[in-house]
Amino acid sequence: MLEEPLFSVKKKNGRRKPVEVPEAFAPLADTHGHLTAFRRLDPSEAIVRAALVGVRLLIVPVDPAEDVSDVEEFLPWFERVRLEAASRLEALVLAGEAPRDACALANNTYFVAGVHPYGAKQFMEDASIRERLYALLEAPRCVGVGECGLDIGPWSELSLEEQVPAFREHLRIARERNLPVELHIRSGEGEFATAAHTKALEVLREEGVPAAGCDLHCFTSGPEVMAPFVELGCHVAFGGAATFGRSDEIRAAIAACPESLLLSETDSPYMAPVPLRGQECEPAMVTFNAQNIARVRAEAGLSTVCETYAALWRNACAFFGLDGAAGGELAGLAGDEFSSDEGIPPRTNKVDESERRTLKDNPSVELLEINPSLELLKIIRASSS
Repeated sequence: MLEEPLFSVKKKNGRRKPVEVPEAFAPLADTHGHLTAFRRLDPSEAIVRAALVGVRLLIVPVDPAEDVSDVEEFLPWFERVRLEAASRLEALVLAGEAPRDACALANNTYFVAGVHPYGAKQFMEDASIRERLYALLEAPRCVGVGECGLDIGPWSELSLEEQVPAFREHLRIARERNLPVELHIRSGEGEFATAAHTKALEVLREEGVPAAGCDLHCFTSGPEVMAPFVELGCHVAFGGAATFGRSDEIRAAIAACPESLLLSETDSPYMAPVPLRGQECEPAMVTFNAQNIARVRAEAGLSTVCETYAALWRNACAFFGLDGAAGGELAGLAGDEFSSDEGIPPRTNKVDESERRTLKDNPSVELLEINPSLELLKIIRASSS
């Protein structure tokens, strides 16, 4: 394994203090981690770093109004990012610098596509955005719709009324295509503290929750706000905000959420968790979020830490149709590298042969030699500084 820490924090004297990576008691899933908005990290490096801490499933939200102006350019870029990560991880595995199943994350990196509430008016007025969304949803690597929803937070320039039509349309698209949907619901303050959530419930009841499922991404409210969504069968994803000191309400929601509906995420590059708060968030940091979710539920006497870790993995695979029962194709993991293997499919140890051939045949991806270069290790280690 890498001798230097992946994570560190800056002390008052300017020196870096290593931060211990929590033990993963099951494979980790980041069900909502952006790769298109990093200021510092390279996307393929982010996948590598995530794999090194035990992440084995990454779902990347993609916005055809904000992130993708040309689908024919985006899809090769996404594949190139995955394949570069696969190449780096395979080299690290062969050098004994990474767990033997780390390469699976490159296989298990997918995306969802949808227009953020900020772009709701654009979506309804610009046919080209809708066309790009449809094209993204047809891609083999696309496993859902989102993020979409309602937002009347401090940065939103649209009223709820202006956002609702796009929200309804996304729900209909998800239902028609039998895809799960990731929701972005952010209410305001004061008298509007629950306005977006109340309206979202109204729309969900009118339109119906898509049969494939619905996920409240980045949930930052309390049990009372969460309860009616749970009654509709919605999953709830918790991220870095739940680790903050003043987030008792969010932690209460973690304890109140049914185990079968729990999900973990980062919303990277936003909201890095304690103890890394203030840094650029990345998918690898889901390890701290999963630890927090498991700890909260263990302290409440609801389940053991291992049971929660296993549930987070199982729920993520099932929600995106990537579990064996759902007929999905997940390069899954289990066994002796994790303390719990309940409900986890057999692992793959390295990039499969078809992936290997793709790597060799792709001139845009440089395969690393069996022993990873010192330069590569420096890149990975430097990313934590």
